[in-house]
Amino acid sequence: MSLMPQFGFFELMLVAVVILIVVGPNDLPKFMRDAGRLVAKARAMAGEFTAAFDQMAREAEMEELRKEIDELKKHNPITDAKNAIDDTIKPINEELRKEADDLNKAASDAVADTPKGDDEPKASDTETQNEETAKP
Repeated sequence: MSLMPQFGFFELMLVAVVILIVVGPNDLPKFMRDAGRLVAKARAMAGEFTAAFDQMAREAEMEELRKEIDELKKHNPITDAKNAIDDTIKPINEELRKEADDLNKAASDAVADTPKGDDEPKASDTETQNEETAKP
């Protein structure tokens, strides 16, 4: 069902005759120009209304897309999996670092406890080695 009235050829001819009688043949060109301008203004207003309505629809759609993107960022399964793996690895990493620190400390303590003169063999040690090698 259309709300716009439908005009056929007969209706248009009737309107043209009535306008010719009411306005008169002398003022008819001016009336047609004014009517054309009125129709142009009406079309321009309808275009502006349509453009404004389309703009509002695009903005609403963009807002929906922004909300959807934010929701996806919050509930990203890859990020959740990475966080779970990081939480699992963290205690193991800390334990390994602690063990490495303990080993480094023990190694530095062992190096610090070694006397500096022990690197050269003593004369009595050399004599004992010679005696053992001389015995067949």
